[in-house]
Amino acid sequence: MRRAAGILAAVALSTAVAGCSLLPDEPEEEDLSQIQLPEISKKPEYEVTTKTLETTVSGSGKILSTQEKTLYYSAKAMEGMRLKKLYIQPGDVVKAGQTVAELDVEDMKKQLRDQRLQFRQQELQMKQTLRDKDEMDPIDFEQKQIAFEEARQKISDLEADIASAVLTAPFSGTVVSVSVQEGAAIKVYDPLCVLADPSSLIVAGEMASDDLQQVAVGMEATVDINSAGTVKGKIKSLPVPKADNGNGGGGQGPKVTNLSDYLLISVAKLPAGAARGTPLSFSIVVDRKVNAVVIPRSTLRTAGARTYVQVAEADGSKREVDIEVGQQTATDIEVLSGLTPGQKVVGS
Repeated sequence: MRRAAGILAAVALSTAVAGCSLLPDEPEEEDLSQIQLPEISKKPEYEVTTKTLETTVSGSGKILSTQEKTLYYSAKAMEGMRLKKLYIQPGDVVKAGQTVAELDVEDMKKQLRDQRLQFRQQELQMKQTLRDKDEMDPIDFEQKQIAFEEARQKISDLEADIASAVLTAPFSGTVVSVSVQEGAAIKVYDPLCVLADPSSLIVAGEMASDDLQQVAVGMEATVDINSAGTVKGKIKSLPVPKADNGNGGGGQGPKVTNLSDYLLISVAKLPAGAARGTPLSFSIVVDRKVNAVVIPRSTLRTAGARTYVQVAEADGSKREVDIEVGQQTATDIEVLSGLTPGQKVVGS
């Protein structure tokens, strides 16, 4: 009996163990010690520093000759005349007094010949009038004398008009452009050609009117000549304001290249390769401060009329500090009061 009971007990124990093995495994507890919680994003901090701070304005332009002139016909009598002969082409070198162009004034020359013949007859009549002066009515004599002077003046004016049909170079130089062709009808004050002295060059620039108000003669400039390099210079003169009052050129005036229309920058020496017409850009320093206390623009905060920054303390705390600002560039802001170099400010 004891033996049978033992066997039954062993079988029951074995069955229980086997039954336990059929149950599902209990899930293991997750180890959270390796998981890193995300850190709250920290705003960047910047040190308050000192540097040389410069404010600049910029513009663009080209190289022009200091001796440069646009040639055109100005006599009203030349309006509509045909260009008989053009003696120049772009790039030609001409000397002072050399003929540049000539208008067809054959009709005017014929008119002059006729007037001169008529005037010879008037001279004979005038001589007789002078002989008879004492016997003539004073008013009648005065009228004849005026008519004689008018005839002489007409001849003089016509001679001047014919002479003005020949256009000559006012100085020696190079023809840099030609705007007309032979046979064309001329308009008074319309440009015919541009003459320049290539040995005497200067930087001529243009800029926005707001920027122009910030510059003055003598200010430093950096000139970037597109194809030749960068040079330093100083403002020589500012553009002359244009008067909108019209003139003898049909209210429009001569369409000329005038140095007085440009901001001129003198440089010690232009680089090789720089020639008249070469495009360029330039910048002018309008304000410079050495050892200026500066902070990045991203650290400046405003609230209404208040201007302030957040200062990061050594213990990790932050406090707001009101500041006074000066110059501002694209990246930096000058601090006039409120901060000292070495402090740290918080960016946005």
